[in-house]
Amino acid sequence: MQEFFLQNVYAEYALRLILSLIFGFCLGFERKIRQHTVGIRTLILITTSSALLSILSAYMADSQIIKGDPTRITAAVITGIGFLGSGAIFRQGLNIRGLTSAAIIFCAAAIGLSCGAGLYIPSFITFAFALITLLVMGKFEHKLFPAEKRKLLKIEFSSMNVDEIKIREILKSFGLIIHDLDIQYSLETKNICLIYTIKTPDNTDSIKLADELSKLDNFLSLNLSRN
Repeated sequence: MQEFFLQNVYAEYALRLILSLIFGFCLGFERKIRQHTVGIRTLILITTSSALLSILSAYMADSQIIKGDPTRITAAVITGIGFLGSGAIFRQGLNIRGLTSAAIIFCAAAIGLSCGAGLYIPSFITFAFALITLLVMGKFEHKLFPAEKRKLLKIEFSSMNVDEIKIREILKSFGLIIHDLDIQYSLETKNICLIYTIKTPDNTDSIKLADELSKLDNFLSLNLSRN
């Protein structure tokens, strides 16, 4: 097996990229299970791109395409791309957007550098991985983890007599995931407000959810927003 890879350098390149794809998938899956923002697509793009850049640096050094240290060029490009990618990341209410966009910027830079060095096959493999990740893995990820959007759910009651367990049961039945709970209490009015930080699926029926929560004892008002 080792002799085969020594004689077929592109087979070894493909193996490295495939392994980076598997590692990125496993890391992204683990992050999603723990409800973190960075997901499967983002980490697959980062791992495969990094593997390709590693192949590129070694190829430049061995082939002596340029004089001096070829890794300095790759490092300089990645530094610049890092600043560019950070510009694609922004906060929208409680949600962070643009992580996958930043990763695909990084991936595109890796593919461009490799094509410029004549590494056509590794570049094509990485491009195929990136395309499959964006077109297919997104649907797969969304199916496994439908609750993506972070929102604040504020429920106000007229007294301290609140069935918090029942509230959690209702939220869970709608596919909502609770991340945190804050409580506001007014001594003057004796009103209590439960503020949940939740993740909601795209198809959440907010009207039906509000109707179910309004049936709770001592219910006063409800507000569901992004911030």
